[in-house]
Amino acid sequence: MIDVSIIIVNWNTRDLLAQCLQSICDAASNLSFEIIVVDNASTDGSQALVRQSFPNVRLIENTENVGFARGNNQGLAVSKGRYALLLNSDALLLANAAQMMLDLAEAKPQAGIVGAQLLNPDDSFQASHTPFPNLWQEFLTLSGLGRMLYGRWYPSRGPEEDKGPQRVGYVEGACMLVRREAFEDVGGLDEGYFMYAEEVDWCYTMREKGWQVWYQPAAKVVHLGGGSSRSQRTQREADLYRSRVRFFRKHYGDRAAWLLKLQIYSLTTIKIVVHGLLRLASGGRYGRPVVSLRHLAAELREA
Repeated sequence: MIDVSIIIVNWNTRDLLAQCLQSICDAASNLSFEIIVVDNASTDGSQALVRQSFPNVRLIENTENVGFARGNNQGLAVSKGRYALLLNSDALLLANAAQMMLDLAEAKPQAGIVGAQLLNPDDSFQASHTPFPNLWQEFLTLSGLGRMLYGRWYPSRGPEEDKGPQRVGYVEGACMLVRREAFEDVGGLDEGYFMYAEEVDWCYTMREKGWQVWYQPAAKVVHLGGGSSRSQRTQREADLYRSRVRFFRKHYGDRAAWLLKLQIYSLTTIKIVVHGLLRLASGGRYGRPVVSLRHLAAELREA
């Protein structure tokens, strides 16, 4: 059996996908691995790129965009590795990152998932792991008070490379190494999440089943960010809120989900009012709000 099956779900990120695949070839040559690209009906020539420039990559071509969770589950279903590395198409593996994650997983038999330290394109730290959400944490995040009181990465923690590997709540889904026994035990990602919060849910379920989630800061991955969703910022914000509500309902109950909905809508209303006042005061030079209340209300009703 090979060491790692690297699974990449792609939707219209042709150039980023090319960089991602090349980084794997450059940084993981000391591992035995396979690469599986699940393409969600891209229209930018991504499929042709894979076939022509990376012929050894297994390509699964969907006829519609089935989302991040289902796409990764398709990859997991055909994977052959002892571990699966779920990697975003807008992420670049740096030297030995995959090996360091694998070494930690091998040293920790109960590690179901291992995450890496994510970096911005300028090599600055990017939030890489976070405690599981609760209503107070969500209030501080949505209101912006969390960053004001506790620092720019709230609710995540800042750079901690000197502390070494550590157990955490959940790691960011841009790069996750998953033990085969673990995902066979708990099942794949919950396909009810179209985008966002899938990794939070998976890590939470892993913990409930007795598996551990670890963070390996020595393994570094550049995460360019927003590859598939950058062009749809309004929908991205709505999807994020909707996924959070789904997580709360699934794991904390209907009352917690209702309170989170109320919190999201109320704080968003306040933000939009303040935004409008600033826009009025600046003579229209201040940017427009990211999401409308009508759009947000429609998304939350379905959550």
